[in-house]
Amino acid sequence: MRIHCAAQTDVGRVREHNEDSHLIAPDVGLFVVADGMGGHLGGQAASSLAVKTVGESIHRVEAAVSEGAEVMPLESSPVPRLLADAVRAACAAIFDAAQEDPELQGMGTTVTAMVVRSGRAFIAHVGDSRCYLQRGDRIIQVTDDHSLVNEQIKAGLLTRDQARASRLKNIITRSVGFEKDVAVDTFAMPLFVGDKILMCSDGLANFVDDTEIGLALASLKLDEVPGAMINLANERGGDDNITVVCVAAEE
Repeated sequence: MRIHCAAQTDVGRVREHNEDSHLIAPDVGLFVVADGMGGHLGGQAASSLAVKTVGESIHRVEAAVSEGAEVMPLESSPVPRLLADAVRAACAAIFDAAQEDPELQGMGTTVTAMVVRSGRAFIAHVGDSRCYLQRGDRIIQVTDDHSLVNEQIKAGLLTRDQARASRLKNIITRSVGFEKDVAVDTFAMPLFVGDKILMCSDGLANFVDDTEIGLALASLKLDEVPGAMINLANERGGDDNITVVCVAAEE
């Protein structure tokens, strides 16, 4: 199995600065999307420090990640814990940086990080950036949004269409760096030839629905998907930064 990836980020049509960051590290099979918050300085600082810290943390434990990715059964693999530890290290680093600089206080970021090794995908997630899996003709949102509107959807107070238009759609309930530590959701799943994964910030998810993402993954070359998704989000308003990272399992 060969892993092919493509990524693109865009400031959007409204914001002056891009507070998203992303990382692609094929040597360790690591992919990260982070959407910063806390103003221009804080948002950029938080997201860039997050991807830097996660990247450095995973590189330091590369041998353990490589060995752990092959552990059977899948549920016994230590890789999700190693990824969660990397995200929590980023959380502490961002929190400490904010305490040292008054202009950065209150900053935080979403983090969706994935390691692809040995025919498996391992994911760690905090916030409302997303990870989707396209398998055959099905598109599945793997991650769960840590957001106020998602809690309202679960409680039956909003539909997904209403949530997308809600003025509260940008309020997240869990972030990396706002406090010293954070609870990290983790997932592990086998990958099969033909599977495609799309990770994105909410600048895409707020304007493009699951079905449209699945159609793009199914019908376009992988290298074309990030740009096509960004263009579609911008055509519909582009009121936030947009980052798209795509990964495909090929023969």
